[in-house]
Amino acid sequence: MATKTASHSAADSAQDQTAAGDERLPRQTAAAGRDANTTVSEGTSGTQEPAATRGRTSIAGGVVEKIAGMAAREVPGVHALGGTLSRTLGAVRDRVPGGRTQVSRGVKVEVGQRQTAIELDVMVEYGVPISDLAREVRENVISAVERMTGLEVIEVNVSIVDVRLPDEELEDDEPRVQ
Repeated sequence: MATKTASHSAADSAQDQTAAGDERLPRQTAAAGRDANTTVSEGTSGTQEPAATRGRTSIAGGVVEKIAGMAAREVPGVHALGGTLSRTLGAVRDRVPGGRTQVSRGVKVEVGQRQTAIELDVMVEYGVPISDLAREVRENVISAVERMTGLEVIEVNVSIVDVRLPDEELEDDEPRVQ
């Protein structure tokens, strides 16, 4: 099985270090480079090597965004992800023929060689204890991302941006006519 190692250039090494010497993420945000790949494992080459270790595995930041978005939505009490404007624009985009629901709405990631940091904008249901919800969201997101990608999640920042009140009849995502 391939190990989680990656080769670093001098520039990458300097970028990955903080003042305390801890490994940090290069500043690659998903918005700045959705196609920027993250190296999870660097394999070897040659016919004498086992088949499972031949080649390299890389994961795009958009993949981490989708996994984190799905994992956050699984937590009971999370009504939606994203701020009011992004949910409204997303609802319009979803209604356009050929449009797809954007799972990564309200999710931002920074990816490095072996680590990732995630930021979530969450709309919660009224009455749900926010501190408990945030803890559950963090646990679910970290578990899903680490299990599926092999990346170490160094932090998950949860911003509660809105509360859905019980008397709110129409959601942004619901059609007016049924």
